[in-house]
Formats: sequence, structure tokens, C-alpha cells
Amino acid sequence: MASLSPLLPAGTTAWLITDGKAGDLAPCRGLAEALDVTAEERVIAPRPPFSWLAPRGPADPRERALTPPWPDLAIATGRRAVPALRAVKRRSGAETFTVFLRDPRIGPRAADLIWVPVHDRLRGANVIVTETGPHLVSPLRLAAARDDPDPRLAGLPSPRAAVLVGGDSRHGRFPEADARALLAGLERLAGEASLMITTSRRTPEPLRAALAELARRRGGFFWDGSGENPYLAMLALADTIVATADSANMVTEACAAGVPVLLFEPQNLYPRHRPLFEALKRHGTVHAFDGRVESLPSKPLDMTLAIAQAVANAYIGHRDALARHQAR
Repeated sequence: MASLSPLLPAGTTAWLITDGKAGDLAPCRGLAEALDVTAEERVIAPRPPFSWLAPRGPADPRERALTPPWPDLAIATGRRAVPALRAVKRRSGAETFTVFLRDPRIGPRAADLIWVPVHDRLRGANVIVTETGPHLVSPLRLAAARDDPDPRLAGLPSPRAAVLVGGDSRHGRFPEADARALLAGLERLAGEASLMITTSRRTPEPLRAALAELARRRGGFFWDGSGENPYLAMLALADTIVATADSANMVTEACAAGVPVLLFEPQNLYPRHRPLFEALKRHGTVHAFDGRVESLPSKPLDMTLAIAQAVANAYIGHRDALARHQAR
């Protein structure tokens, strides 16, 4: 799926630099798709002590992912990718235009252009700030999923509620009390809507089992990992979306679907996510989850193309400056 028109010059080469985490690859892939550029995914694996010293230390000199020819554009995210991105900039003779997603923790000089969400504090002349970040839940992908609906979901009676459940993370556990509260709310919601439930690798097994049983008992759908991942199809066919607040990526992707997003906030909500969720509530896209279908209409909230346009404009300015310098 490409953007409506190319934003970058034909033949632009690009790398996506991450340590392979799904939560880091997703925004990089979303930005690359919006830019309509075919990007190589360079997965780094720095050895100790280089992995320990990131983001401030140097890149691992034996990093196999960082080999020429250098790309025109490099997009990175994740703490361990910061030294790698800086190394690409230096080794390319400053010709590669570098973009970092989220706060690199070493200031705005970490890359030529940096995107951060509102809940990150970094600001600067080369810093883009938006409520939501880049992702792959594009209008074109959603439209395609609606035009050719997943047969596992299309037969469910309307209204349908997509239920996106995360779980334990490095910022905190998903305690049993929260699991019970979520299940009770979904039990109420099942009286109003057909549930389409998906979980993550972080979801505690007892909660996963209880969600599967709830879907079976109430005639909903639970993705057990078999067959094609129905995540995008669920967003496309949903009349409302329930998302747990342990993943900012998951919530912002849900906001792109153009239906009310009902946010289940665990007791140990990561404090740095709170400003983002409050901003989304003020926007009217996100509402507190109380086990009921939200009747207020909602418009899609997706900043991916706006971020891509800002990246393209900055990149073209960079290439023009290089051309002028080389012509001297």
C-alpha cells in the first residue's frame, strides 16, 4: 500500500534501523510506506558493552548490519539504534539523511530530524511533535479490509467491538485485579456488541484463557494465533474499539479506524503515557471504558501522512543543500 502520490524522488534508498522489536519496527514501516519508499530493514545486535552504553555510547564496530553502500535516508527507533544511526551519518560523510522516531535521550542532535509524541518532552527546531505517530493502519489498508472482509469476522452481528489486549511490559505488570475488571467490562459489552478479541505475546496466560472462554460463550471471535492475523480486519470492521492502555502504539493505531476508542487503563498505567491519552480524550477519539458502546461519532485521527510529508520536505532540502555544496 502506498501513499496517494510519491513524496520522495524516484530511486531514493532507505534503511530502517532497529533491534528488531515489533513495537519499533511498526512505526518505521508505517513511515516508509507513507513515503512510498522501499526500505531495507537493518536489524542491529550490538554486543556488550556497546549495548549497555546506548544511546550515548558508540556503535559496535563489528555491527554487521551497518555496511555500505549507505542509504539516502535512514529511519531508526529504539535506544540501541541511536549509536547505529549516528554511525551511518558519520560513515556516509554526512550524506545520509537521518530520522529518529521518539526521544533518543541524547538531545535533538541525535538525528537530522526527530519525531516525538506529545508525551515526550524533547523539543527543537528539527523536532516534529504530533499527538499520534506513524503506523501501518492506513486509510487504504482499512478500505481494502472493508471491501474484502475477513470471513471469520464478517458473519458476526453488528455492532462489532474490536478488543485489543496487551499485558505485562517493562513498565509494569498487568495484575489480576485489572484482569478481573477488564473481563467484567467485556462481559457487559458482550450484551451490546459482538466481541472480536486479540491478545499480544505480553498477555498473561490466565487472562488469555479467560478471554477465549468469554468469546466462545458469548458467540464472539478470539484469535488463537492460527490463520492470518485479523488485527487490521478487526479495526476495519469495528463499530467501536476497546484497547488496553499499556501500549501507546496500539491505542494510536486504533484511533486511525474512525470509530470511538474505549480505553481500559490499568492501575499501574505508565506515567509517560498519561499526557498522550488525555490529549486523545480531549480530541474526542478516546473515551474511558465502562463496558458500554460509545454512541458519539468519531473521526479518524492519523498523523502518519503529515509526518511523512515533513520528513520528505526536510529530506529534499537536505539533498538540495548537498547538491549545491558539491557543485562548488
